[in-house]
Amino acid sequence: MIFTTPLKDESIKILLLGSGELGKEVAIEANRLGIEVIAVDRYANAPAGLVANRSYVIDMLDKEQILEVIRREKPTFILPEIEAINIDALLKAEEEGFHVIPNAKTVSLTMNRKGIREFAAHELGIKTSKYAFVSTLEELEVAAKKIGFPCVIKPVMSSSGHGQSVCKSEEETLASFETAKEARGDSSELIVEEFIQFDYEITLLTARTEEETVFCEPIGHIQKDGDYIFSWQPMQMSEVAKAKSQEIAKKVTDGLGGRGIFGVELFIQGDEVYFSEVSPRPHDTGMVTMITQNQSEFALHVRAVLGLPLNYTFLSPGASAAYKSTKHAADPKLDVPKECFDADVMFRMFGKPESHQGRRLAVVLASGESAMAAKEKAKKLVLAIKDV
Repeated sequence: MIFTTPLKDESIKILLLGSGELGKEVAIEANRLGIEVIAVDRYANAPAGLVANRSYVIDMLDKEQILEVIRREKPTFILPEIEAINIDALLKAEEEGFHVIPNAKTVSLTMNRKGIREFAAHELGIKTSKYAFVSTLEELEVAAKKIGFPCVIKPVMSSSGHGQSVCKSEEETLASFETAKEARGDSSELIVEEFIQFDYEITLLTARTEEETVFCEPIGHIQKDGDYIFSWQPMQMSEVAKAKSQEIAKKVTDGLGGRGIFGVELFIQGDEVYFSEVSPRPHDTGMVTMITQNQSEFALHVRAVLGLPLNYTFLSPGASAAYKSTKHAADPKLDVPKECFDADVMFRMFGKPESHQGRRLAVVLASGESAMAAKEKAKKLVLAIKDV
């Protein structure tokens, strides 16, 4: 492959649609290969914009604003890094000859839980939990009774767990309905899912090019309100469950096609594996790979986009712990203990321009003799960080 220098007429360009902390790491990896990076988001000074060659602030749900930036920049590759994007703009860009990663159809399917669930269950025949789609409170009450309590209720289109709740009884359906409807994104339709008594859940990062598919070691994680708090790698699981997980991930990613990394989320119950969701981009639980692998999920994503050899190697057990702000501030500051800079620990400040209660501002990464030891270390350190 011929590599180029940024800011030239024939530079290889990546345009990020969404420029948060995951996009920032993608931009850094692209920078290392001389790729020109354009960061786009709905607010100024988003993390990826701090390290990109140029940045734009637009309404990410406005088709014409997205297309105007794409046509002006003429990127080699368009990388959607969030779910709240106008999909018609991506379909139109692809029609005009632009290369959407992995492709516009996949982005459309995966940003909508209805699309990806029906694709996996009906087109691919993959095992999933029972589910139903509803639009009104009355439909929700009927579906919840049919599926049974407890059940999980969430919008078909949302990210980072927004609008998700576990409904434990008929009396809680109204509260769950209101929680889902108040979520950011499109909450016009909801999904009601069977609550599987799974033993644990994993993210199986799957990197794909036209020539190869590689599976990272499975990542275990803990979520709260649908948003990740801790993740660790590798997750201990039986060889049977691991093989089934890889089989499902391969089937899903082959079905979706295209290049890049996919975060395949799975529920594990003994040796049984249930498909949950898939993100066609780096996954927040995969931040742990910055300390566990020779190529982080972000480096693998960029390599896959460019069609380069992946050459993935797992190096050491590790864990990540997300730091979430405890207050609103126009100029976020964190008091970070010096132990966060020990030889087996990494600290990453995302550089978000403002904070609010629960907003993810940083991550602590730790390695250890085991994933659980690393998790305890990361947990202890992240609890010592304070908003100033």
